[in-house]
Amino acid sequence: MTTGFVPSTDGTAIAYRSAGNPAHPPIVLIHGWAQAGICWEPLIDRLSDRFHLVAMDLRGHGASGKPDDAAAYTDTALWGADVAAVIAAQALDRPTLVGWSYGSRVIAAYLACHGDADLAGVVLAGGILAIGALREDWMVGPASPGRDRDLYTEDLARRLQATARFVDACTRHPLPRAQYGAMVGANMLCPAPVRRALFGADLDLRPSYAAMTCPGLVIHGTEDAVVTPATGAAAAALMRDGRHLAYRDIGHAPFLEEPDRFAGDLADFVTTCRSVRR
Repeated sequence: MTTGFVPSTDGTAIAYRSAGNPAHPPIVLIHGWAQAGICWEPLIDRLSDRFHLVAMDLRGHGASGKPDDAAAYTDTALWGADVAAVIAAQALDRPTLVGWSYGSRVIAAYLACHGDADLAGVVLAGGILAIGALREDWMVGPASPGRDRDLYTEDLARRLQATARFVDACTRHPLPRAQYGAMVGANMLCPAPVRRALFGADLDLRPSYAAMTCPGLVIHGTEDAVVTPATGAAAAALMRDGRHLAYRDIGHAPFLEEPDRFAGDLADFVTTCRSVRR
């Protein structure tokens, strides 16, 4: 595992970790709201022998830079530039982008600004389809972070308790104690002002996914309490070449609850996409 930083177009340092042989098919892993790239470790452990995996920390998260200006988190061009910078830093040829939850917003930004001609495919896991005023009620689960004001408070004790509740709600079945603790700790690295700014824009991501020409795969837990299962089905239906996999009795983080199955489905998808030249 190697670590690195690359500056985005506004100078924000984007942290990433890379595993696997660079000669193998590349996969860029993009985490969700208030998380960090370490959430992908179970997947990296299972796939680094066959793929080149790059897990980035989003701006404002993990080891990446955390600009004070809220506009740094509402500008679609910046999110797209962050992904493009990581792809360029690792010289990735036709990567597959994998986005968890808010990672769908980041991938949509890349698609809107850079298109998908240089991608092999796109995978969404519990991905969102809109934020702000354009998010519709049917998309919002009972454990959506927008429903708990304490996730955004400057009161550290209250924010920690709310974060623990949110991480717990991300899975249908409890995670092992150490893994759960690591997830809560990673979440707390995202400051309250950044958490608020991440939902500061009013954006409908559906046009970006409807315009995709590369293959898409949507994996969504049937018991997702954060982003409704209907959102996953809708995302796949938008894609010109989209496939929907519903994981039964699984919550918002299918790659954590069923890592073996998720790794297998992702590996099959990437291998198939790479075999087809557009």
